[in-house]
Amino acid sequence: MSTSQSPLKVIAQCSGPTAFRCNFVSAGQIVLADCAYEGTFLVKREAPFEKVLVFLPLQGNASFDYGREEIHSIPGRAAILEASRNTGARLVGPRRHLGLFIDQAVIANHLTQMLERTVGGDLDIHPHIDLTAGAGLALMQLVQNLHRGLSDSGPLQRSPLAFSSLCDAAIYLLLENCPNRYSNELERAAPAPAPRHVKWAVDFMQEHKAEPISLVDIAIAAKVSVRTLQQGFRQFRNTSPMSYLHEIRLVAAHRDLLEAGTKPVVADIALKWGFTHFGRFAAEYKKRFGHLPSQTLKR
Repeated sequence: MSTSQSPLKVIAQCSGPTAFRCNFVSAGQIVLADCAYEGTFLVKREAPFEKVLVFLPLQGNASFDYGREEIHSIPGRAAILEASRNTGARLVGPRRHLGLFIDQAVIANHLTQMLERTVGGDLDIHPHIDLTAGAGLALMQLVQNLHRGLSDSGPLQRSPLAFSSLCDAAIYLLLENCPNRYSNELERAAPAPAPRHVKWAVDFMQEHKAEPISLVDIAIAAKVSVRTLQQGFRQFRNTSPMSYLHEIRLVAAHRDLLEAGTKPVVADIALKWGFTHFGRFAAEYKKRFGHLPSQTLKR
């Protein structure tokens, strides 16, 4: 039940027989689980954990310590938790649940694409969703298919595109149907398509992101004045041109850290993308991707 990334202390609390069976399937930044318990277990989390935890009960009861709250988990109702606030749990057997555990960085990436701005911090998601109908039922079926498709020699092991699409569907179901910190923004109508000069500026930034380009360079490439460029980015990207370039470079540094084969020093990659203040880079990186640059290198 415990992993190096999520150390747990587990104590059996009953005098009768105890047993558990946990089948975890890890696929990058998403983990799926099918867990069953006999007896009563007290679980304490011993280190912070940067994931969103979704428990989908099939049998039995559980309760989760969640800040100052206690979240109850019973069949027909999912428990949705941000692991950074979950300090422990009590499982009362016979208990069985499916689990969907998603890196907070994945959630942030999806929100960034949906809102077209950088997203970070807690999700503040509502801890329950009804699993008997609507979006909750669809979520239960998706998680069942994902776990089944990845277990043993399941078909999703040979179809990464299908797996990715199903994962995306599960994440969008959560974000669009469970009240959270970004619900009001997600409910607003999508912004109008950006004008040509904003698209030209974005293309120029992407092409020259590794070069020391200035705001004037970007405006010249977009064929508008600096003032018009700034106004366009405020209106259609909800940010400034240089903040947008900063985000592009942060994503590029993240990609380099993920793909690093020779384990370079984090500082080398930070400097490559123009981040000279390493403490600030680490803080911004964690806010954007949910973990430190050094933790990305260890994956």
